[in-house]
Amino acid sequence: MLTRLKGARLYDPVNQINGEVGDVWIRDNLICAAPDNPAEADKTINLEGKILMAGAIDIHSHIAGGNVNSARVLLPEQHLAEQARYPQHPFSSAKWSAADTGYRYAEMGFTTVVEPAVLPINAAQVHAELADIPIIDTAGLAIVGNDDFLLRMLRYKAEQARINDYIAWTLHATQCLGVKVINAGGATAFKFNQRQLNLDDEVPMYGMSSRDILTAVQRAVVQLGIAHPVHVHCNNLGIPGNVSTALETIKAAEGMPMHLAHVQFYGYGDQGDSGFSSGAKALADAVMANPNITVDVGQVLFGQTVTISGDVMRQFDARHIANPKKWVVWEGEDGGGGIVPFQYRPKNQVNALQWAIGLELFLLIDDPWRIFFTTDHPNGAPFTAYPELFRLLMDRDYRNLWLDKINAKSADISLLRHLDREYDLYEIAIMTRAAPAKLLGLSDRGHLSVGAIADIAVYQPQDNKAALFGKAELVLKDGVTVVEKGQVVHSLQGKTHAVAPGFDSAIESAVSRYFDRYHLMKMDHYKLSPQHLLETVGSELVLH
Repeated sequence: MLTRLKGARLYDPVNQINGEVGDVWIRDNLICAAPDNPAEADKTINLEGKILMAGAIDIHSHIAGGNVNSARVLLPEQHLAEQARYPQHPFSSAKWSAADTGYRYAEMGFTTVVEPAVLPINAAQVHAELADIPIIDTAGLAIVGNDDFLLRMLRYKAEQARINDYIAWTLHATQCLGVKVINAGGATAFKFNQRQLNLDDEVPMYGMSSRDILTAVQRAVVQLGIAHPVHVHCNNLGIPGNVSTALETIKAAEGMPMHLAHVQFYGYGDQGDSGFSSGAKALADAVMANPNITVDVGQVLFGQTVTISGDVMRQFDARHIANPKKWVVWEGEDGGGGIVPFQYRPKNQVNALQWAIGLELFLLIDDPWRIFFTTDHPNGAPFTAYPELFRLLMDRDYRNLWLDKINAKSADISLLRHLDREYDLYEIAIMTRAAPAKLLGLSDRGHLSVGAIADIAVYQPQDNKAALFGKAELVLKDGVTVVEKGQVVHSLQGKTHAVAPGFDSAIESAVSRYFDRYHLMKMDHYKLSPQHLLETVGSELVLH
């Protein structure tokens, strides 16, 4: 079928199209060249005056896995009262069900979302849940850096090539798109009753530092040619003064590609009467000075949420501020995590400054190709709050209205009043489409080039940017109309994306012996394959 999307204002940074009026042609599921005769179109959709971009991509959103499910169980009051929006679909009344996740993302024009924390032992469950999320394509990042097998390799001075093989094998076993390091060695140190681990502190029993672990994994990712850089959750998250740790981590990259996740949570200084201040300027300057570094923000927005993290140290430390007063913290199977509900309040001095720090980072890092739009869902805010964040970035007057509402001391010391920058639609298209596709190595999306997947989002221009991005006028997924006027009209099955770097098969024998000695399952029951996922959970994998 040949479809013509006619007369929209196009925003496609990959092809340097900035608001030009034009047509997009789709044949079946791909964008195609315009035919010589426009009358050949089987269907024409008139989009005159509307905004058209590629489908949006979220590189960091916790949408599946054990911690996500534990949060659902811990906080039933957050979803039991939710009215069923789509009664014909399973679990439609559950606020954070798989069905609701896919629908809410699609309604905003998002068509690809990455789950950034797949504990390898739990990968089968994660893929089963991702397969149940309708419409959007998905991918996962496998967690490494606290796994006993890797730490043993480092303790016994394994060659880098051997470590590369293990990282590659892990990606095959988990069917993920990249790897993530969470507070390298931190979950392991927690087992020995350590409650903080700095970048150069030694991990008990293993005889190497957090820096050593991170460097080994980073080199593996680079040498294996994996598109997405090592995805790093730094040490000392949430602690005043932790901006120094983030700066040291940037130096530790030594020019190699590295992605720092949710940097708002380690953009904190320790100046002032309260010992808590913004480190956004120093962190932004470091990012701009190091082109090998990319970041996502993890913006805080006010309201009730729940924090979910594999950083067991941080979550254990945060348990006393849980709101409501209940929490879960666990450590096991080469990882762990915690669930701590939390309410960000505009009049609270710390919460208000967290809100400001995230926005400062967005506005001070003047390269939308290297800073990414996230709230670290649900840690800073649920992804359903994204429209509010679009408005804050694109409307200086609206930001200033909020500065008059938040804690006065935080407002006074924030740089926000002095930052006039407003993101425009072209920059939004870079940050939420073109740049994420490039960072993830997904060359078939994030742009409107001939041959790209026909993932399209169309918006009605409005002064209120929250309203503009909150409900898309039209969304096409793989060329199929899935959203009209902000409502899902058709549900389909998305695909899951992964990488399959080569490795020496000898590593598999070593891993198998390790499982036989130390685990309660066989390696073959741990390891996933595309065929297994297709047959057991109906997940179609696309390997890159």
